[in-house]
Amino acid sequence: MSAHAAVDLGASSGRVMVVRVEDGRARITEAHRFPNRPVRVNGTLHWDVLALYREILDGLRAAGPVESVGVDSWAVDYGLLDGDGRLIGNPVHYRDRRTAGIMEDVSARLGADRLYQVGGLQFLPFNTVYQLLAEPALDRARTMLLIPDLISYWLTGAVGAEATNASTTGLYDVRARTWSSDLARTLGLPPGILPPLRAPGTPIGTLRPEVAADLGPPGGAEVTAVASHDTASAVAAVPADGDRFAYISSGTWSLVGLELPAPVLTKESRLANFTNEGGLDGTTRYLRNVMGLWILQECLRAWGEADLTGLLAAAARARPFAAVIDPDDPVFLPPGDMPGRIAGYCERTGQRPPDGREATVRCVLESLALAYRRTLRQAVRLSGRDVEVVHVVGGGARNATLCQMTADATGLPVVAGPVEAAALGNGLVQARARGEVDDIRDLVRRSAPLRTYRPRGGETAWDRAESRLPAIR
Repeated sequence: MSAHAAVDLGASSGRVMVVRVEDGRARITEAHRFPNRPVRVNGTLHWDVLALYREILDGLRAAGPVESVGVDSWAVDYGLLDGDGRLIGNPVHYRDRRTAGIMEDVSARLGADRLYQVGGLQFLPFNTVYQLLAEPALDRARTMLLIPDLISYWLTGAVGAEATNASTTGLYDVRARTWSSDLARTLGLPPGILPPLRAPGTPIGTLRPEVAADLGPPGGAEVTAVASHDTASAVAAVPADGDRFAYISSGTWSLVGLELPAPVLTKESRLANFTNEGGLDGTTRYLRNVMGLWILQECLRAWGEADLTGLLAAAARARPFAAVIDPDDPVFLPPGDMPGRIAGYCERTGQRPPDGREATVRCVLESLALAYRRTLRQAVRLSGRDVEVVHVVGGGARNATLCQMTADATGLPVVAGPVEAAALGNGLVQARARGEVDDIRDLVRRSAPLRTYRPRGGETAWDRAESRLPAIR
């Protein structure tokens, strides 16, 4: 039995998990969990990447002897290295306002269709390409490394870019499956900062001697490229049987979509703002980003020591559809006073604001379920792929109220789990690279605790709520 350390960095927390394959089942245990706290300095919001690296090393020590290590994280953010391989400043957080107006300017200059035909990406102001255009240190940079590649570089000294995460930058050609140097030059970005691409399952290298000495027993491990965008790792661990499934990778963000053999680059897809990102084994993750549980997390932060379990139970009993919001409205993107912004949104759209915390939670959950319904129906229409079941993976799989609402809103059964899908997918890609696993999804179906939510009817009420949203938007 081999052990594989999965470093899984989320936007609000990180973890080091140990994945083992034993007796035909995958087993996952937690070695170390830690918060991911951004820091605002001189008006700029940064990731504290050195603190994250320290926590990762602590987690690898706690993991004990392992055969391999893989790193995944959220997408789009990066670190810049100078000519000596040193980091130029702390990476900037994607929620920072430095990219304001850049996306619109680039679309006006180059044309939205040209950008979409190359990158196939949803138009979001924090995509890597727009961040690089706002980057004051770009003239000093020799190499750009996305967050998982930066951590792997510090562990091994090897420079590279894993393809599933590279596909989120806007500088990756989703047809040719390589960097688009022409687009980079057109935008005035130096193509030389884009490192060589590598596929999931590729060996990156052994640990640097000083890292190995510091870690002790895990020091002999090899670092392996996994599907390093955390959603790509999570989708790899979706326990689907067949291809007629949709997924919701539910966490701080909700990534809602389908797994397809090729990108969808039609005008209709672009206008619907769907993204085509790389998946395991050359698949395409055709999806949209929905704001996700970030809205609820920020409400809880504003309320202090709130009892989430009690709030969810009370929300399930609260009056349905008293107010609905569009989770993707830009007003909900930055941190700070989320309950106040929900109330302000309702007032601006002619609705009575939620009365109390449980009503606010109900409003958030129903609005997310409506967004999932709307997004999945669009994905089916635009791709031509029918869907028979929705798989919810990630932390949101624990939220029974939201899962049941999603089943009711979509009219489809919802299978919830695994919760630690990204870490599990990360570890199983490592295990597969060593010949220990053949079919990852079959293994997950046999291993993970899953719960099925069946639609209870009443779609008319969801139809009425949905009909209110176009006027509100």
